[in-house]
Amino acid sequence: MVNWTQMHDCYGDVDRVPVFLERVEFEDNAEAWEELGYRLVLEHDLVFPASFAAVPRLVRLASKSARARRLAGAILRRAAGHHGCDDLLADCDDAIAEFRKLLDRHLQSRPADYLATFLDTLAAKEEYHWSAVLGDFTDDFYHLTCPHCAVEVTIAIGDQGRYSAIRDWHLGDVDRRALRPTSPEALSGTGRWMHETAVRDGHEVLADGIVHIFGQAECPRCTSVFNIADEYTSANRPVLR
Repeated sequence: MVNWTQMHDCYGDVDRVPVFLERVEFEDNAEAWEELGYRLVLEHDLVFPASFAAVPRLVRLASKSARARRLAGAILRRAAGHHGCDDLLADCDDAIAEFRKLLDRHLQSRPADYLATFLDTLAAKEEYHWSAVLGDFTDDFYHLTCPHCAVEVTIAIGDQGRYSAIRDWHLGDVDRRALRPTSPEALSGTGRWMHETAVRDGHEVLADGIVHIFGQAECPRCTSVFNIADEYTSANRPVLR
């Protein structure tokens, strides 16, 4: 049981979130959902105790409510932040496991919000760094530091090409080097799940982007070769509970 008297929301209130949860459980009330969004996710960035306390109830509603699914996903995408609610997040483990199954079923339905659901699933798997940055690979750029010479390298994966380069303020991306995609068979862990899921659901562009971002890049400055995903993960993966 949640002691709501100790669960303040983004406005500092302790009594409003359960009222709005009860309202949306009774009927799909657009105004109540909008108010819940304001109270559970502040300015699309911060979450509070009431946010995590609401997750199990949101997950129970998510199979029939797109608003509940999106709000639960929005909360989990911010779960790696400095919210001081790690114990409340841990209490959500069972609900999050159920949420992952629900999201996977939604992905298989080929929804219009496929990428958003894909990112929510990554957050539910605690892959927060990928959830925060992964795009649809039509115009994606990742900025990494070469592990050998420390120069900043721009990684481009999209319609404009798939390359590493040095970004120049006036000239754009210069000294481009083609990326070296990995083979799907070489993927493991999260990368394998990402690729297999995209292939299963017919998202070929997403699948192709994934084998490139988990592939290798050549540094235009020192010509050393490094693994893109490894360098991005080591620089951006948050410290989890």
